[in-house]
Amino acid sequence: MTSRPLRAAAQVVVGLVAIAGVAYVVQQSLYVRPTPRDLTPTGGVPYAAAPVARPPAPAAAAAAAAPGVPVVDPGWLSRTADAAGLSETALGAYARAELSAPADCGIGWTTLAGIGWVESHHGTLGDRTLGADGRPSRPIIGVALDGEGPVAAIRATPESTAYHGDEQWEHAVGPMQFLPATWETWAADGDGDGVRDPHDLDDAALAAAGYLCAGGRDLTTGEGWTSAVLSYNPARVYVDDVHAAATAYADRTA
Repeated sequence: MTSRPLRAAAQVVVGLVAIAGVAYVVQQSLYVRPTPRDLTPTGGVPYAAAPVARPPAPAAAAAAAAPGVPVVDPGWLSRTADAAGLSETALGAYARAELSAPADCGIGWTTLAGIGWVESHHGTLGDRTLGADGRPSRPIIGVALDGEGPVAAIRATPESTAYHGDEQWEHAVGPMQFLPATWETWAADGDGDGVRDPHDLDDAALAAAGYLCAGGRDLTTGEGWTSAVLSYNPARVYVDDVHAAATAYADRTA
């Protein structure tokens, strides 16, 4: 892992005030993220929108999903997961989130996969495995926002402690690294099991799509795409890495 994301994160935090309105931005800029080892970052301001490889309509014989949950064609899922180097569980979560997102947003599963890679290697960070239910074998908990070093001090609440187990300090949680307060705003049930869980990639991917599409953003444009990813993390290196990963997944599956 390189130190570049850490340096960029520290620079961002210096200019932020630790109030509730920016808490998510602070945490997202501090989380120690894996740098893609086999995906080369690209430059340019603004970016062209990250390429998208759209899931097709499901085959008629596809198994029925829970009410309100899109069905992804199983043949496409198998072929595309193999070509992309993703598990079918992870790709299915991102594809269903794309299909559930507002049509005028234009978000693609490739962008969600780019974020999922940078945040947690699709729930497999630290030798974890991603279960068929979309949950990592061990919860993914971000650093404590305890005021030590460059990090802001953000107190946990009884409600947020239920997500990460720390009664004193706040943490981002899950494979898409949501701060609990932000999760409460954007929480989603991506697999139709009746539970909204930030530790479940199905739910977290759909919540991330809602967050990225907020405010009527059009992610088919370079300006809209860059604005969306910067809202998730206001560090240029983060945008570089997400764009590189999203583009690589699109290229692999073209």
